[in-house]
Amino acid sequence: MMSLTVGVLALQGGFSEHLDLLRTAAHHISSTDAASKTDFTLLEVRTEEQLARCDALIIPGGESTTISFVAAQSGILEPLRDFVKVQKRPTWGTCAGLILLSDEANATKKGGQELIGGLGVRVHRNHFGRQIESFEANMTLPFLDDQGAQAGFPGVFIRAPVVEEILATNDSRPPVEVLAKLPGRLNKMKPGVSQANTKDDSGDIIAVRQGNVLGTSFHPELTKDARIHVWWLKQILGQQ
Repeated sequence: MMSLTVGVLALQGGFSEHLDLLRTAAHHISSTDAASKTDFTLLEVRTEEQLARCDALIIPGGESTTISFVAAQSGILEPLRDFVKVQKRPTWGTCAGLILLSDEANATKKGGQELIGGLGVRVHRNHFGRQIESFEANMTLPFLDDQGAQAGFPGVFIRAPVVEEILATNDSRPPVEVLAKLPGRLNKMKPGVSQANTKDDSGDIIAVRQGNVLGTSFHPELTKDARIHVWWLKQILGQQ
């Protein structure tokens, strides 16, 4: 039997909600996919030792500055960078997690903030405005084709970032893949950016993937919809 240990960074933010959806997703895979005999272990991650046990990691929504500060103070920031960029373990960041996984971030608080990096993008924090301007949008996510993409996904945007620019990188990472956009403002796109599964160049980029790293602007953990969690776990299992 295959085993997979998935952690959720539990320094601040919606880590318990992610764990709930991971349990739902793991149960769904185990009960519906006869070919997948996987023993899932799910855990909260606060220490380097707990991180070392993980095959994959989710960095939840919350306050990116706080998560970064606590990670640095607790000595797990550098191990996180190693996990993502050296070991290249599957890592998914939602909202604040997307910010932390980006190579660059705009509109940071005075003095900036430490980032983990791994995604060759620049994000714009709080792109849609303040907490009071939070909103929900029924989205079509083409990458969820086998999970019923046409049913629409409930996107929850709370002080959400967007990817405002795909950065030119000189390292060995694969190209950044744009997975989804929210119709709206135009984004600055570099030549050669993958437009996989998108219809045109307009709209705010709200989901990207580069190699082992996935980032989404919105909060799937604040819904009862586990389709992205199911998709992500299946992506990991397919690579093992």
